[in-house]
Amino acid sequence: MDGSRRLHSFDNLRAMMMWLGIVIHVAINHSTGPSALPWRDSQATPLADLLLVFIHAFRMPVFFILAGYFVALLVVKRGTRGMLVHRLRRLALPFAIFWPLLLVCTTVLMLVYLHLMAYGTVGLDPSVLAKSKVTSPFNTMHMWFIYYLIWFCVLTAALAPRVPAGLRGAADAGFRALASKWWGPLVLAIPLAVIGSSYRAGVLAANGSFIPNLGELVHNGLFFVFGLYLYRHQDGLFPLLTARCWRNTIVGFVTFVLALGAFKSFLDNPQGIAHIEALIAFLYNLTSWLWSFALIGLALRYLPTQNRVLQYVSDSSYWVFLVHMLGTIGFGALLYSQPFGPVTKIALNILATTAACLLTYQVLVRHTVIGVLLNGRRQPKALSPALAVVAEPK
Repeated sequence: MDGSRRLHSFDNLRAMMMWLGIVIHVAINHSTGPSALPWRDSQATPLADLLLVFIHAFRMPVFFILAGYFVALLVVKRGTRGMLVHRLRRLALPFAIFWPLLLVCTTVLMLVYLHLMAYGTVGLDPSVLAKSKVTSPFNTMHMWFIYYLIWFCVLTAALAPRVPAGLRGAADAGFRALASKWWGPLVLAIPLAVIGSSYRAGVLAANGSFIPNLGELVHNGLFFVFGLYLYRHQDGLFPLLTARCWRNTIVGFVTFVLALGAFKSFLDNPQGIAHIEALIAFLYNLTSWLWSFALIGLALRYLPTQNRVLQYVSDSSYWVFLVHMLGTIGFGALLYSQPFGPVTKIALNILATTAACLLTYQVLVRHTVIGVLLNGRRQPKALSPALAVVAEPK
């Protein structure tokens, strides 16, 4: 396989993971359990909790694996320095530009939402922050993924060239075994279980701090490093992951059900089973590895090319990732007092946020300098039918 060739299956998979951000952040509005976010609709449903734990099991792991793969691809095409320049331009620059804007807009929408929760009316009253869980809105917000990815790119550029040849060879051999053997996911889940056991219910949650958290660095970094090595060994691993995609899906579903059972036992009686949070963390992260392998294999098998729809989804996904929280909070506030059930509100919010993201992408991004900033190019505007006839080659 040509390692420098663009892999459309991974572009499609990455775009779908980005779009799932809309679903997961709408579901947070209606979850019944504890939430790190202070806003909450009065209508809650266990379906929202299930959506959260289901999507969270694979979304970010797949993100970081794909990120590592594309970083390795860039190193081959541009060199270590060229990779770092490219990633800083495509990640750090948009973060620096959009983070302040999104912080202000998100804070305003959050205050409106909290005012609705406290008083039942639309308003802006900063004092409602004192009544909520918010200690400070000054954090990386949902952009924590980009923030950590910047760190991983810098660390890759700084450390990878300095790894001794012997250690590199041992790491290659170890990776091939972990990625190809049936017991590989079991071993890979162990360090993540150790980290997760220190979190409530064994599930790691991003704190959004600008000071990198060691547990989050190791947890997400392991998936990122897997992506780096996946690129190096794609000729052998891609056929393997493709052949095993449905097996990994089914086994991952079994471990997910077991994790849900352990999680329910924890909620019913946190002290009932010794070290239950470590057990949950192991089963949940085992699910993450199995489903990450499964999704990569499924994408390679069923989404190897792009049609016009997939291309558009892929092109718009970065913009959607950046701005979707404004929609999920804003439309959540609009729906707060409406006489709908939670499932209806979830569906309406997802549809409205999706429509708003696509409309703003088409108008503000696709054919503008913002598209160049996010995707490296601006899409040409379609010719009118008359001009298309004139321009058509004879």
